[in-house]
Amino acid sequence: MSSAVADMVATLARGLVDNPAGVEVREGSEGPTTVLSLHVAEGDVGQVIGRGGRVARGLRSVVRAAGIARGERYQLEIVD
Repeated sequence: MSSAVADMVATLARGLVDNPAGVEVREGSEGPTTVLSLHVAEGDVGQVIGRGGRVARGLRSVVRAAGIARGERYQLEIVD
């Protein structure tokens, strides 16, 4: 079962990549933190990270803000 935050990350990532079918978000937990692992097609990793990591930083900021709004703690990992 995926959370609304995981669905949001998947939707945002699909808008960034060339192969939207290759986007997958998996949820795990490390104590009180929910870890979202973002998997994309091999050629799309650079688009999700962005120049200098700007896109990745933006995605992580959105995830943190969504967690604060829900009273939960989330962490985003981009798996390459």
